[in-house]
Amino acid sequence: MKFNTLKFTCFAVLFSCTVFSCRDLTEMNINPNGVDPDNANPNLVLSTVLTESGKAFVNLGYQDIAGVMQHTQKDGWSGGHNEYDWGGSQSWAGYYDILRNNQYVYDRGVAIKSELHQGIALVMKSMMFGLITDLWGDAPYTNALKGAVGGADNTFPAYDSQETIYTGILADLEKANTLLSKNAAEYTATVGTADVYYQGAPAKWRKLANSLALRYYMRISAKKPDVAKAGIEKIIANAAQYPIITAIADDAAMPFAGNSNDDSWPSNAIYDASESNYRRLKMAATFVDRLLALKDPRLGVWANKVKVQIVVDPSLPKGTDKTEGNKRYLSPDKVAGKEYNTNEYVGLPTAMLGGPTYNLSPTAEQGANNPHVSWLSDMYRQAKGPLLKSRLMSAAEVRFILSEAALKGWAVGDAKTHYEAGVKASMDTWGVGSSYAAYIAGADAKFDGTLKQIIEQKWIASWTAAQEAWFDYRRTGFPELKTGTQSKRSVLPVRFYYMLDERNLNKTNTEAAMNKLETTPYSTVDGKNSPWSKPWVIQGTGKPW
Repeated sequence: MKFNTLKFTCFAVLFSCTVFSCRDLTEMNINPNGVDPDNANPNLVLSTVLTESGKAFVNLGYQDIAGVMQHTQKDGWSGGHNEYDWGGSQSWAGYYDILRNNQYVYDRGVAIKSELHQGIALVMKSMMFGLITDLWGDAPYTNALKGAVGGADNTFPAYDSQETIYTGILADLEKANTLLSKNAAEYTATVGTADVYYQGAPAKWRKLANSLALRYYMRISAKKPDVAKAGIEKIIANAAQYPIITAIADDAAMPFAGNSNDDSWPSNAIYDASESNYRRLKMAATFVDRLLALKDPRLGVWANKVKVQIVVDPSLPKGTDKTEGNKRYLSPDKVAGKEYNTNEYVGLPTAMLGGPTYNLSPTAEQGANNPHVSWLSDMYRQAKGPLLKSRLMSAAEVRFILSEAALKGWAVGDAKTHYEAGVKASMDTWGVGSSYAAYIAGADAKFDGTLKQIIEQKWIASWTAAQEAWFDYRRTGFPELKTGTQSKRSVLPVRFYYMLDERNLNKTNTEAAMNKLETTPYSTVDGKNSPWSKPWVIQGTGKPW
C-alpha cells in the first residue's frame, strides 16, 4: 500500500514537471499588477517628464544660479551659491534621465500614432537638450539615449558640438510646430491631467515650441547672425503659422502640488521644520539696490522688509544702542568705521566675508536670524501657492527677445513696444500691473533704446528663473555684475565643469569636448575643464568679459 502511494506521488510530480516545462517561463513571470512598457499609456510617463523638468529648472533658477546672477545670496553654507565654488559637483545625469523618459513618450506616441504626444515630447526634448548644452557646452546628443541598443558608440557616446545641438533643437521645434498645429478635437489621443503645464491644450504647446525657437535663435545670434535673423523674422512674419507666447495665460509655468517635500516649492518650511533652506537665502544687495533705484513694486512681492531697521541718530547720547519695536537706534559713535545700511530693504553684498553678521547683526549664527537684512517673502516658506511656479518660458521673455531683435534692425516690430510689453507682462505676472504706468514713465525704466536696459529688465523678470539671465549675461555682458571678495575668480563663470564620472567613464569623448573649450586668463588654474573656459556659443565674441 505504501509502495503504491509512493509510486503515485512520483508520477504526479513527474507529470506536473512535464506539463509546466512545456510552458514559456516568461508567460509565468508576469506581474498582474504591472504595466507592459510596450503597451502602456504614455501619459503615465509624460507627467513625470513634465514635473521633473519643472523641478530641474527651478532648482537652477532659484538656487545656485540665482546666486551667480545676484538675485539672492546665502549667509550660511554659501560656497556654491555666492562664490561659484562648485568643484565639479554638478551632474547632467538627472537631465538625461528625463530625456530617456521623454524618448519613451515620443516612441509610444509614434506607436499609437499620437501626433500630440510626439509634438509635446519634441518640445521637451528641445528644452532639456537646450539646458544641457547651455550649462556645459558640447554634450552627447546624436548618440545619446541609445544605451539599450548597445555598442560602444551608444554606451560611451561622442559629444556633439554646441552648433550641432542648437541646429537639432531648432529642427525639432519646427517639426513640433507642425505636429501641434491641429485643433484639439482632431487628435486621436489626449494627455489630460498628465499635462501639468497646459492641461493638454495643443495650441499652447505650439506657442511654447515657437517661443523656444526664438530663445535659441537669439542664443546663437552672435555666432550665426544670418541664421538667427532669418529664423526670428520667419516666425514673426507669419503669426498664423508660427504662433508665440504673448499673453501670461500662455506662460509655461508649473505649479507645485504641495503634498510632500518632493512636489513642493524647494525652500518650503512646511516639510522642513528647521527652515534652513528658507533661512539661508537672503536677497542680494545688487538686486535690491537696483529695484530700489527703479522704485520697482516687484521688490515688495519677492522680499520682506528688514525685521529691524537701523536708525543712526546724531541726537542720541553717546553709546546708545537700543531696539524699540522694529527700529534699532544707534548713536554715531556705535557705528564709526563700520558698514551699515538704513534702508527698509537691505540685501547681502556679493560673496562677502562675514555674511551672518552683515549690517551690524547681533548674531553670527550661520544662515540664521539676521534681523537687519531682507529675507525672502513669506510665500517662499509655503509648499505651494498661486505665485509659486517653475517658470520655463514666459510672455515677458518673448517680448524682451523681440525688443532685442528689433534693436538689431530685424523685421520684428518696434523695440520700444516690445520692451514695454515685456515689463508689463512681468509686472502683471507678479500682481503689480496697476503700477505699470507710473513705473514705465520713471526716468530709469523709460525706454532708452539700449541693449543694456532691455537685458537688465529681462534679468529682473527672470526672478526664480535666473538660469536664463545667466545665458543672456554670457552673450551680452549685461547686467554688468561684479564678483565679491570671496569669489573663486574675479569674474563670473560661464559654464559648469564636466563631471568626474564622465571624465572617468567616457574619458576619450569628454577630453575631446574639453579640448574644444577656449581657455581664458581666469581658467588656467582649472585647466580647460573650467567654469571660466568659453564654450562655442561665446567663443570669439569678447563676451561677457
